[in-house]
Amino acid sequence: MKPTKQFQLQLFLLLTVTFAVVSQQADAQQRRRMMRPFKTDTAMVHDPVMAYENGTYYVFSTGRGLQMMTSDDRRTWNVWPAGVMREVPEWTHAAVPGFQDHVWAPDIIRWHGRWWLAYSCSTFGKNTSAIGLMSSPTLSRPDWADLGCIVASNSPEPKAEKSLRDDWNAIDPCFVIDDNDMPWLVYGSFWDGIQLLRLDTTMHAAVGAKPVTIARRYKTAPVGLVNPTSKYAGVNAIEAPFIYKRDGWYYLFVSWDYCCRGEKSSYNVVVGRSRKVEGPYRDRNGKKMTEGGGTLVIEGDKKDFEAAGHCAVYDLPTTLLNLRPRTLFICHGYSTRHHGQAILIQREVEWTKDGWPVLR
Repeated sequence: MKPTKQFQLQLFLLLTVTFAVVSQQADAQQRRRMMRPFKTDTAMVHDPVMAYENGTYYVFSTGRGLQMMTSDDRRTWNVWPAGVMREVPEWTHAAVPGFQDHVWAPDIIRWHGRWWLAYSCSTFGKNTSAIGLMSSPTLSRPDWADLGCIVASNSPEPKAEKSLRDDWNAIDPCFVIDDNDMPWLVYGSFWDGIQLLRLDTTMHAAVGAKPVTIARRYKTAPVGLVNPTSKYAGVNAIEAPFIYKRDGWYYLFVSWDYCCRGEKSSYNVVVGRSRKVEGPYRDRNGKKMTEGGGTLVIEGDKKDFEAAGHCAVYDLPTTLLNLRPRTLFICHGYSTRHHGQAILIQREVEWTKDGWPVLR
């Protein structure tokens, strides 16, 4: 007996609905799989920062929606593929044309009972950039609130008049709390170097505050020097600042030379210090960091790492088994064994008698 047209239509609708349900279930299973962490002993990261809460270490780094890893021993890591952000805030796309969801170089700090996380939105080699802000009461069950933009830089056109362009780049943020419990933001790369900005209690720019340059690679750029990564950024190859407080000193760590080139990378970390958060910062020989000063902390050894940079420095939590104060230095290194892939480096810091960091 030949099926009626009505029966054929009903069968078609049934099959369509069944296919849609099965497809939705498959998509849901795939999303759940992507939410599950996977374990690794080789943490592949770029621009890492660390936080510690209730026995768990958290590493945040560059990636789609910000990459996150967790560990209870800093040896085996759980990598969370879905990233931190469910959705990248819409304002970032309007602020930075061409920016999508590859979020750069975060920083995180615990202050006044909350976690504050800053992140960078940019496109490679240009200084139309923005630093965004999120906050959550906890990391174990985060409820990240989007708090908008802290600071932005703008270069409308490559050939725009200099007066219309910012001479700094709003990326690579780092929070620092001064001796009066007030927050500051240090950030920047290339152009006129590393900037310091006073914040208010909402972690946004304080009223009337303007960025001040506290470190640059070259006071006067050498004639003939060429930037191999960007024709817009110039040769002032300094970025990724991190300020760490110890014994009345503010230590300013920065990265020199070039990242993001795999085995051709030339990144290295230098440091200076100051009694005041505003500077001036000087290296071990007394040279100002605004005039190219910096004492070497780490560079590529050409055996394990071609180059190393974008660091952070922390006081490790004490335990019943280890009560002595310890300082941890982390950064990413371009691994020779992994063909230039950026992986996590962790080194404990020893301090010289005159108070300078040396990596173990």
